[in-house]
Amino acid sequence: MSLPKVYHRFSLLSLHSPKTLFSSPTLAVKYLPSPPLFRRHSRRFVAGKQFKAETTMASSRFNHLVPVNAVAAEDGGNGTGSNGAADATASVAYDDDMESASVTGYRLPPHEIRDIVDAPPLPALSFSPLRDKILFLKRRSLPPLSDLARPEEKLAGLRIDGKCNTRSRMSFYTGIAIHQLMEDGSLGPEKEIQDLPKGAKINFVTWSNNGQHLAFSVRLDEDDGSSSKLRVWVANVDTGKARPLFESPDIYVNAVFDNFVWVNDSTLLVSTIPLSRGDPPRKPLVPSGPKIQSNEQKNVIQARTYQDLLKDECDEDLFEYYATTQLVLASLDGEMKPFGPPAIYTSMDPSPDQTYIMITSTHRPFSFVVPCGRFPKKVEVWTSNGEFVRELCDLPLAEDIPIAFNSVRKGMRSINWRADKPSTLYWVETQDGGDAKVEVSPRDIIYTQSAAPHENEQPKILHKLDLRYGGISWCDDTLALVYESWYKTRKVRTWVISPESEDVNPRILFDRSSEDVYSDPGSPMSRRTLAGTYVIAKVKKEDDGNTYVLLNGSGATPEGNIPFLDLFDINTGSKERIWQSDKEKYFETVVALMSDQKEGELSINKLKILTSKESKTENTQYYLLSWPEKKTCQITNFPHPYPQLKSLQKEMIRYQRKDGVQLTATLYLPPGYDPSRDGPLPCLVWSYPGEFKSKEAASQVRGSPNEFAGIGSTSPLLWLARGFAVLSGPTIPIIGEGDEEANDRYIEQLVASAEAAVEEVIRRGVADPNKIAVGGHSYGAFMTANLLAHAPHLFCCGIARSGAYNRTLTPFGFQNEERTLWEATNTYVEMSPFMSANKIKKPILLVHGEEDNNPGTLTMQSDRFFNALKGHGALCRLVILPYESHGYGARESIMHVLWETDRWLQKHCVYSSDVKADACKDNAEGTVDSQSKAVAAAGGVQELADLDEDKFHSIRFHG
Repeated sequence: MSLPKVYHRFSLLSLHSPKTLFSSPTLAVKYLPSPPLFRRHSRRFVAGKQFKAETTMASSRFNHLVPVNAVAAEDGGNGTGSNGAADATASVAYDDDMESASVTGYRLPPHEIRDIVDAPPLPALSFSPLRDKILFLKRRSLPPLSDLARPEEKLAGLRIDGKCNTRSRMSFYTGIAIHQLMEDGSLGPEKEIQDLPKGAKINFVTWSNNGQHLAFSVRLDEDDGSSSKLRVWVANVDTGKARPLFESPDIYVNAVFDNFVWVNDSTLLVSTIPLSRGDPPRKPLVPSGPKIQSNEQKNVIQARTYQDLLKDECDEDLFEYYATTQLVLASLDGEMKPFGPPAIYTSMDPSPDQTYIMITSTHRPFSFVVPCGRFPKKVEVWTSNGEFVRELCDLPLAEDIPIAFNSVRKGMRSINWRADKPSTLYWVETQDGGDAKVEVSPRDIIYTQSAAPHENEQPKILHKLDLRYGGISWCDDTLALVYESWYKTRKVRTWVISPESEDVNPRILFDRSSEDVYSDPGSPMSRRTLAGTYVIAKVKKEDDGNTYVLLNGSGATPEGNIPFLDLFDINTGSKERIWQSDKEKYFETVVALMSDQKEGELSINKLKILTSKESKTENTQYYLLSWPEKKTCQITNFPHPYPQLKSLQKEMIRYQRKDGVQLTATLYLPPGYDPSRDGPLPCLVWSYPGEFKSKEAASQVRGSPNEFAGIGSTSPLLWLARGFAVLSGPTIPIIGEGDEEANDRYIEQLVASAEAAVEEVIRRGVADPNKIAVGGHSYGAFMTANLLAHAPHLFCCGIARSGAYNRTLTPFGFQNEERTLWEATNTYVEMSPFMSANKIKKPILLVHGEEDNNPGTLTMQSDRFFNALKGHGALCRLVILPYESHGYGARESIMHVLWETDRWLQKHCVYSSDVKADACKDNAEGTVDSQSKAVAAAGGVQELADLDEDKFHSIRFHG
């Protein structure tokens, strides 16, 4: 059984084994006790008392409406998957007492944390096309490690489960329930989808366009613990009865790329595993020759550190084997026929009128230096009954896309159907060769053409852009909005065009900075057409003949986000605010239009929208809001996901960096805590830096003080249940104004931002200056290591998860740095905490997934950084999580990370600095009793074992 690999070294000499000191169960229980926590009866914080939840948590927070046809990877940070508490196969030790860290195996954090993480999730929701029914898609909690341990093939930037012929680590639904949405906004009784096999794992749930049927895939667990291949099922929404789409049990879905799509209300196009396919190719024991890559043509090929790439000819054959698909047309009445030849089809997109299907595929030659998204790409148009029409393009291998932001692939790209036309295509072609460093006007041209053009019919130029194309919102022949942007300047523009009127000149509607959130006018709301596409919704008022669109905005202000809905006249620019969030107590947002079942303009008096509503202490609920009375009907009533923290305290705070930049953060405090009465707390600062082009933009407030405090499975907010103050997301702006690059002053600005944040929580009296820890994930881990190296006076310890620490290992750019190592050598070196490992004297906990597939954050980054720290005697610990990727998914892994983090915070934050200083002084005088008194005076009755044993023995025997 694989267990976490733990490497541990203390900088001070330890002469006694921890097992010697902690062999007594009594001592083990008292080792590293809980931090000071609130005692409900006395309304005071008392040291050493465990916080016990008074009620069992019912569910985790339902964050938002989930796209039901999306495939969630279980290596994500939120860890949606199966509860694993009862059926986990890895050995797990209960560690509420925080005994010695030398014990091997997976560990469990204290119940205060465990109860929150283990709560079952609420279902995902999906509305029918006619907005008259809601699906409740039931989900499981954290999956067991055995799910992640299943074999997977790492090919061309993908991870493939060969047994299922899907992407590996797919999350799934455990059941589907249907509720009728009543006229008054209430939900009708639950109707379960029937006749599903026991233990069915459900994916890719999609509605037919008329809302009468559902299509989804089903797989089952097999005897060896793996899952079977996927089969397509269909269900009648009215009766709830479900059945397999194919009568033959030998037809399976190939879900490496696209899976299936409704062609019309009674027919699906399914990506299947070819029936003639044999066993996968085997790698020969003796290779046919050396692995050779050549650049004898002297091409300039720069690429970021992509992972899971093809390595040899055997990998090429395996990728082709698993990705090759036979498309099949299948009707609900049982008819089926092959569609085209077998190929590596990556997407299937029917035209709005269901006459044509755009098919995208990839083919050889493959690449060993870039993932499959850059492989040769062919796009074709077929009729919906399987007749080839024409080839749109066959793009070559794209290994040479420059690393500069806004660089793109040469040739046709972003090929799509116009949402407002039956079967008209549009696409974009670059005029700069795809290289953002080339100055040219125009830079992009948008073309449009019918699916089956007449002979000699040429593509029509729709619009020319000087920045990089960013998408189109279609409405009708008279209106479409075109977006363009440029990263270097942060400029974004919105153009108004009239697609079918050549005599109407395009004009700029909005021209602003993407960083200036205060000036964001919002985005146009879309309505669903009868064809199932989405177009800009036009709204009319009864008292005038003007036509308006609805702009849905986040409403960023210096007081926080106040979402809004504006009635906007595109011709005059005038606007009327018809809805706005309650800014005093609640945070409300507009989710979707619910009155879009009919064609034509929407009447303002018949407008109906779906909104969400939450507060600091009330989790998200969903409402129907109807005009003209603006009557609201609550349609969900989800229970609070963690009632033990229901009365937590949340405040959005503002403070200033020494260079004048205004900073913000969200300060969370435990329930019932009063700083004037209870004194300062240990504090956890958790953040992630961001880059800006101006001080003004960096100073703007983002987020809302009234948003519900959502707590994920690895969230720093879990430590509110352990009596910590948590400073979440303090802004760490790295600013490069004008021609200056932000990262050239990265360390200076990083430290200044951290100093300002720490000074603020100390000024407020909520944080003990000697007990402030810092942590982060990915780029936040990089930040953490740099702060411990360059601002050791601020923090007592750090937690760094899945980070990159040596930028010379990512030489062709990283994060938002687009210069190469050879263009900005000093920046790469000075930013790398690896180069400052000799300066890190504060305890640092490193955590990394053994199978991290994120570009730049190879597991080797933590391995080498740990060895550099160890080589300089730093107090450090490295935890490598088997089978985990960039985020952590398995219950055993997540619980162990939480145990490691809690142990680190208890040992090096709660009982650090002032406690240890007093104790060490007493020990130097040879007075063990004085040491006990010092610890007791600090707020907890401890045994001798509670001290940092290395420091204690170093002083006792060498002092």
